Amino acid sequence: MHLTTTWTFATRGRGTTDITQDVARWVRETRIGTGLVTLFIQHTSASLLITENADPSVRRDLLQHFNRVVPDNHPDYTHTYEGPDDMPSHIKCAMTDTSLSIPVVAGRMVLGTWQGIYLFEHRDGAHQRSVVAHLAGETNNS
Repeated sequence: MHLTTTWTFATRGRGTTDITQDVARWVRETRIGTGLVTLFIQHTSASLLITENADPSVRRDLLQHFNRVVPDNHPDYTHTYEGPDDMPSHIKCAMTDTSLSIPVVAGRMVLGTWQGIYLFEHRDGAHQRSVVAHLAGETNNS
């Protein structure tokens, strides 16, 4: 069986948005017992990541690291049509992931104890971001 859905998430600007529960709820509702869920973000200035979900300082440190490594207003950037965060957001997206694949076992994603799924916004301003999910697998027989 193959199922798809699309979510639109509102971001508040640079930083992470936890989407774990949205994905987990959808996976449970599909009644797929064993399979693979693939997530894909339809943007070039935001990405997806799996990282620690227990301590928010992990995500703050990731944001600070990316902003330090890929700064706004770098003199070498020529793609600045949408402002000083334009090219840096594309570079950060290229350094991270636009898709994730997560196994599903017994009707649930097999994430580690401290793992969460995050939309990583690389632009300064608030945006609406679309994430497409595809779940392939076998239904529960219970």
